[in-house]
Amino acid sequence: MSNRHPSILLVEDDASLRSLLAEELELDGYRVETASTAAEGKHKALSSMPGLIVSDLRLPDEDGLSILREVQAAGHSVPFIIITAFGTVDQAVDALKAGADDFLTKPLSTDHLRLKIRRLLAQAEITSELARYKSRSSEDTSLGLVGESAAMRRLRTEIRQVARSHAAVLINGESGTGKELVARAIHQESERQSKPFLPVNCAGIPHELMESEFFGHEAGAFTGAKQSRKGLFAEADGGTLLLDEIGEMPLALQAKLLRVLQEGTIKPVGADQEETVDVRIIAATHVDLLKAVEEGAFREDLYYRLETLALVVPPLRERGDDVDILAMYFLREAALRHNRGFMRLGEVASRTLMDYPFPGNVRELASAIERAVTFCDGDVIQPEHLPARIRKRQAESPAAPARLNTENLADWPTLETLQQNYVNDVIRAVEGNKRRAAQILGVNRRTLYRWLDAGAGEKQ
Repeated sequence: MSNRHPSILLVEDDASLRSLLAEELELDGYRVETASTAAEGKHKALSSMPGLIVSDLRLPDEDGLSILREVQAAGHSVPFIIITAFGTVDQAVDALKAGADDFLTKPLSTDHLRLKIRRLLAQAEITSELARYKSRSSEDTSLGLVGESAAMRRLRTEIRQVARSHAAVLINGESGTGKELVARAIHQESERQSKPFLPVNCAGIPHELMESEFFGHEAGAFTGAKQSRKGLFAEADGGTLLLDEIGEMPLALQAKLLRVLQEGTIKPVGADQEETVDVRIIAATHVDLLKAVEEGAFREDLYYRLETLALVVPPLRERGDDVDILAMYFLREAALRHNRGFMRLGEVASRTLMDYPFPGNVRELASAIERAVTFCDGDVIQPEHLPARIRKRQAESPAAPARLNTENLADWPTLETLQQNYVNDVIRAVEGNKRRAAQILGVNRRTLYRWLDAGAGEKQ
């Protein structure tokens, strides 16, 4: 499928539901336009021609199907979903006969709606696949990196910038954050994409074999070397070599690596002549290399050579709603591997994952979802399916509220005021992230919107 985010037109006269659904779809990466009447919906549908339309059946002026008829009359074919609070079998049949692709009833499951949207957009994409291949101009905006947090958007921008260069790159990040994926993205975005990408973990090679592994050796260079062998640098010629956990590389080999970076030459073990290689070096580490320099465990000149183009992969705990996005991504992948069909995260399980700090980062989340799919007999992941360390973690107890003065009972706030103040405190704490706030409060977002609307009304 194309990675450009499709646009969705949402036509709904209920303001709070319209805001909730729009925010939900925008968090999934869609561009969302909204309308509250059929007339407004028709105008926006014909002027912008969205990738999909979601419309309430009963609107103040006309029914939602009038929008579908207008689009069809203009000669366009757009996936169309009808939603209504007054659903009957006859209405569903009529809507489908009129050309709607699906019919959903209220109260609406946002997970169900999102699934329907993904499926309809996938079907529309497959239908136009041949034409898209013939005139393919869209670019992969995700770079294979799942997540829409500000930190990940910034990282993708930096990847594209460093990909234009041929200089060495240093990728910093905690274990499990996806440093190799970032390295692959740099390679795929660069002019070297058609050449080899070779990842090697420096911690997994015995120190006495490192020089031979990297630079190769001649026959008879050492005991057991019966024939010559190309090293990793020669194998990656023209492409990219990822040196993962570079902090584990011994000092003697660091000096040879620096020469490769400076001169572009290698000397196999036992060889008399140097060989020229064209390899881009990407180094990755989860340790503080500057501290290693201060401790004499890493060469200062090599560090500054690598550090010129440095990227930082953010830990999962700093990526906000990416936890939810990644969890759904891993759930879909795991369900496919296990032939389980459609599965989803229950609300409490989702909140449990969001509240966990994930010291093992993305790798730990992927393992947790794999376990959950294995132990879940149904199609909804619940907290009991998650690893014990995640489901048993207790949130920090909030500070005890100040005692109220029993002598002035008239000054005591109402329960409604306390609730409103608490809601506002949560909203401020999560910097306006309503999805996160709803999870903390233990309510759905439509309820949260209603509380916020009530609070805004009191201030006027």
